[in-house]
Amino acid sequence: MFTLAVPVVMAELGWMTMGLVDTLMVGRLGPEAIGAVGIGSSLFMGVCIFAMGLLLGLDTLVSHAFGAGRIDECHRWLAYGVALSLLLSIPVTILVLILSAALGRWGLHPTVLALTQPYLDVLAWSIPPLLLYASFRRYLQGMGVVRPVMIALVLANLLNAFVNWLLIFGHWGAPAMGVRGSAWGTVVARVVMAAVLLAVIVYRERSLVASRLPSRQRNRPNSHPRGISIEPMHRLLALGLPAATQVTLEVGVFAAATALAGRLAPAALAAHQIAVNFVALTFMVPLGIASAGAVRVGHAIGRRDYQGVVRSGWTAILFGVVFMAGAAAAFLIIPRTLIGAFTSDPSVLSIGVSLLFVGAIFQLFDGVQGVSTGVLRGLGDTRTPMLWNLAGHWFIGLPLGYTLCFVMGLGVVGLWWGLSTGLTICGVALLTAWSRHVASFNRP
Repeated sequence: MFTLAVPVVMAELGWMTMGLVDTLMVGRLGPEAIGAVGIGSSLFMGVCIFAMGLLLGLDTLVSHAFGAGRIDECHRWLAYGVALSLLLSIPVTILVLILSAALGRWGLHPTVLALTQPYLDVLAWSIPPLLLYASFRRYLQGMGVVRPVMIALVLANLLNAFVNWLLIFGHWGAPAMGVRGSAWGTVVARVVMAAVLLAVIVYRERSLVASRLPSRQRNRPNSHPRGISIEPMHRLLALGLPAATQVTLEVGVFAAATALAGRLAPAALAAHQIAVNFVALTFMVPLGIASAGAVRVGHAIGRRDYQGVVRSGWTAILFGVVFMAGAAAAFLIIPRTLIGAFTSDPSVLSIGVSLLFVGAIFQLFDGVQGVSTGVLRGLGDTRTPMLWNLAGHWFIGLPLGYTLCFVMGLGVVGLWWGLSTGLTICGVALLTAWSRHVASFNRP
C-alpha cells in the first residue's frame, strides 16, 4: 500500500505545486494578475472537476479486471475512457468559453476582467489533453502502475515553470504575454502530462504486458473494442456520475464557504484563505491514499480475495488516520508559525490561529471520509459517498456554518465549525458504510 500510495500522493501534491507556481510568478505583474489567475483557475476547475470525476469509474472497472487477470478487459475500459474524454472535451470547452464571454456581467474590476478573459480563452485549449490525461492515469493506476503518474507531474511542473518564465516576462526573445503566457504554460504542461502517460501505455502494451501474459491471453481475439457500445459506457457512467457529483459537492462546499467569507471583514477573508490552503494541502495525502486504496481493494475484488479486500481497505484508512493525526498535531502546536508564513497582520494571525484549531479537530474525520470514499469506490460503491456528501456538507454543515457565522455572530470561526460538523458526519457515515461492507464478507 505504501509503495502504491507514495507516487500517487506526490502526483496530487504536484497539482497544488503547479497552481502555486503560477500564482507566485504572475504575482510580479501586480495584484490584478493574481486575481485574474485565481478567478480563471477556479472557474476552469469548477467546470472540469465534474468531467474528470466522470472518469473515476475507471478505478473500479480497471482494477477489478486487472485483479481477475483480464488484461484484455483493462484495454477495453481504457478505450471507453478515452472515448468519454474526447466526447466530454467538446461541451466542456464550449462551457468554459461561454463563461469567459459572460465574465463582463459579473461585476469584476475592469483591469481584472481584461486579464481573466484571455487567460480563460487560452486555458480552454488544455481541456482535451487534461481529460485524456485523466483517463490514462485512471487506467494505469487501476493496474497498479503509478510511478509514471508521479514522473509526468514532476516533468509538467518543471515545464510549466520554464514556459511561465519564458512567456510571462518575454525572456530569450519570446513575446512578453503576461497572464496569457501563464495560461500557455499550463496548456503545454497538460499536453506533456497526457503525452508521457500515453507513451508509457504504448510501451507497456508492446513490451512489458505482452511478455508477462500467457500466449492464450496475449493473443486473445477481440482484445480491443472495434466500436463503442452503449452498455459498457453506461456502466462507466453509472459509476462515474455519483463519483463526479461527490467530488463536485465536496469542492463546491468550500467554494461556497469562501464566497460567504467574502462578506466578512478583509482580515477574516484573508485568514480563511490561508487556512483553506493548509487544509487543502494536507488533504492531498489522504486523497492519494484513497486512490491507492481503491486500486488495492479493486484488485482483491477481482481475484475474489475477500480477506485481501478487508486488509487493503483498513490499511489505507490507517495510513490516512496516521498522517492526518500528524497534521492535526502541527495545527495545534505551531499554528502561529504556519499562518505567519503568509502574513504578519495581527488580526489575520489571530483569526487564522483559531481556524487552524478548528481544522485540527476535523483533520481525522476529513482523512477518514477521504480514504473511505476511495476504498468504497474500489468496491464499486460510488453512490454512498455522494449521498453522504450531499447530506453532511450541504444539508447540515453549510447551513449550520451560516447560522453560526451570521446569525449567532461567531464570524468565520463559526463558518468553520459548520464545515467541521459536515466533515465529521461524512467521516463517521462512510467509515460505518465500509465496516458494513466488510462485515458482509465474513458472513457464510
